[in-house]
Amino acid sequence: MRAQLLTDAGRPLVAADVPAPRPGPREVLIGVTACAVCRTDLHVVDGELPNAKLPLIPGHEIVGTIVETGGEVERFGVGERVGVPWLGWTCGTCEYCRSGRENLCDNARFTGYQIDGGYAEFTVADQRFCFPLPEGYSDVAAAPLLCAGLIGYRTLRLAGDGKRLGIYGFGAAAHILAQVARYQNRQIFAFTRPGDKAAQQFAREFGAAWAGGSDELPPEPLDAALIFAPVGALVPAALKATKKGGTVVCGGIHMSDIPAFPYSLLWEERVLRSVANLTRRDAQEFLALAPEAGVHTTTRVYPLADANRALADLRSGNLTGAAVLVP
Repeated sequence: MRAQLLTDAGRPLVAADVPAPRPGPREVLIGVTACAVCRTDLHVVDGELPNAKLPLIPGHEIVGTIVETGGEVERFGVGERVGVPWLGWTCGTCEYCRSGRENLCDNARFTGYQIDGGYAEFTVADQRFCFPLPEGYSDVAAAPLLCAGLIGYRTLRLAGDGKRLGIYGFGAAAHILAQVARYQNRQIFAFTRPGDKAAQQFAREFGAAWAGGSDELPPEPLDAALIFAPVGALVPAALKATKKGGTVVCGGIHMSDIPAFPYSLLWEERVLRSVANLTRRDAQEFLALAPEAGVHTTTRVYPLADANRALADLRSGNLTGAAVLVP
């Protein structure tokens, strides 16, 4: 099969012909029809997330059709369309798995990081971490739901029930999350790179009541702030914009160092927390909610051979919505 391989962190992907994988007893073999490009892929490729399996096929927002099942697979059959997210395997026995927090599993393995992912014509996945996808979404449109959507949803859920939400970094996750928030009758305040008028207009198109630079304060104090840009300096900025008792949630898996800031920004019972990965419950809830909320995704399609160009466009900020690779 054709695949895009990471052979050395910090270097471009390499196009290669490699043997197609075979499913284990509890795995399914999926013919990949679309795989969205996530900022986490950038962190893996650029070496900011250490200890990736090498060589590695990246990609963890996978949509495809099952073409073969392992002998012990019961959940799916050949011909079914499924999605595969970042969390690819958990042990099921550690304290986190036993308490419903499998996203923190001590032995978790992740798609496109320790498990070969979707920048290829075929991939294998544990049946437990495959999900039926809602009808009404094309394969390309569904792909960003598998991480931008899922992580955005978990970030929103952990932010609480506040009505005035600030979103720092208005990209793939934010444009999906904004639609869910508006469906829930919340008000969105979007923060972009200073001077990025295109991103601010994009945010307004998705219902933002206000859009400005991340160096600005919103017109009203926020109940909660959600940070998707991997920039540690946004943490004190978001705390400053959040009212007493508010919550700031860091939604990314990697962030630059958070600078020192005065305790007064955290005081008055503000909460600062992170989101780690996702659970199957998140996937089940969000994939049911997305069509109900009328969520649609903005995508730019790239052929699989142009994976490096898609990554470069994401790295430079030259992208609106989500990039999606199509084999």
